[in-house]
Amino acid sequence: MDTYASQDVIKDIVKNSKNIAVVGLSDKPDRASYSVASYLKSKGYTIIPVNPTKTEILDEKCYPDLKSIAGDIDVVNVFRRSDAVMPIVEEAIEVGAKAVWMQEGVVNEQAARKAEEAGLKVVMDRCLLKEHVRLK
Repeated sequence: MDTYASQDVIKDIVKNSKNIAVVGLSDKPDRASYSVASYLKSKGYTIIPVNPTKTEILDEKCYPDLKSIAGDIDVVNVFRRSDAVMPIVEEAIEVGAKAVWMQEGVVNEQAARKAEEAGLKVVMDRCLLKEHVRLK
C-alpha cells in the first residue's frame, strides 16, 4: 500500500498544488471531508467541491462531477468508499488532473494502478490535512 504514498510524491503534491477538487465533500462541519477542505482553504488552496446533491459548500460553487469543472485540477481528493473510486479515477484521467489523493481508509489498488499508468501521482489511505501539517 505504501507504494502509493512515497514521501517525495506526498511532498510534491502538498507543496506544488493549488486547485483541489474534493469529491464527496459534505456540507456538515462534523464530517472529515468538511474539516479537511476547510483547513486546506484556510491555507490558501483553491477548494472545488464535488457533490451532486449540493450547489455550494464552504462558500464555493459545488459541481456534480469532475467533468463539470472549468479550469485546471491539480489534485482530486477522494472522500468516497473504496469501491466507488474507479469511476472517479477514470474521470480524473479524462479531465487531466495531475494527482489522485485517496483519504484515510480509502484504498483501491486497481484504481491507483490505473491512475499511475495514466501518469497521475497517487496517494492512498493518507489524510491530506495531516500530511500538510507534518510538512509545514
